[in-house]
Amino acid sequence: MSNSSANDSQSADGTQAASDRAKPDPQATANQDQSSTLSFDAINDTGHADHQGATLESDVLAGSANSTLELEQLRAQLKSAQEQLLRGMADMENMRKRTAIEVSNAHKYAVESFAEALVPVLDSLELSLKVDKPTVETLKEGAEATLRLLHAAFERNHLQAIEPVGERFDPNRHQAISMVSGSSVSPPVSPNHVVTVLQKGYLIHDRVLRPALVTVAQA
Repeated sequence: MSNSSANDSQSADGTQAASDRAKPDPQATANQDQSSTLSFDAINDTGHADHQGATLESDVLAGSANSTLELEQLRAQLKSAQEQLLRGMADMENMRKRTAIEVSNAHKYAVESFAEALVPVLDSLELSLKVDKPTVETLKEGAEATLRLLHAAFERNHLQAIEPVGERFDPNRHQAISMVSGSSVSPPVSPNHVVTVLQKGYLIHDRVLRPALVTVAQA
């Protein structure tokens, strides 16, 4: 009887122990839940980090592509600028050569027009000298014809005579030889005005080729 009670007691204890072991440990469950949460968070953090890394890599690649494009554009602009500079230098060199040729030709042929106008004058003089027995009249006519040709040559090349009788003395165009009384001529000449012209002067355009030799009325 006593043995039976003891066995029953042992059996009850074993059943209770098994029941206790079968019940989940709250602390263990809490630790397991926390571990699972940490693992999930870690996975989330890892995924977020991977996403950030991929985004950063994409940004770097995009920036690199933009930099490459900008570099190519700068190279193209530099090449275009160099070509423009070379063309400009070539144009300047060609212009310099053309200008040098034009200046050289101007120096060589500056009197071409005047020389062309003088050729008929020479022809006229040569013809007058070919007359076997020239008379005073024929010589005069030949000289007058030659003089007309010479005047035409002067006019064509803008060569003008300076004949300042009665004009105010101009030291830029006149060269005074002497001072005379203005009342010595008729009509009388005012002081500091030209009385007589001893030798005509000449202008070519507005430049004095030779001043006129004059006498000037005394003040």
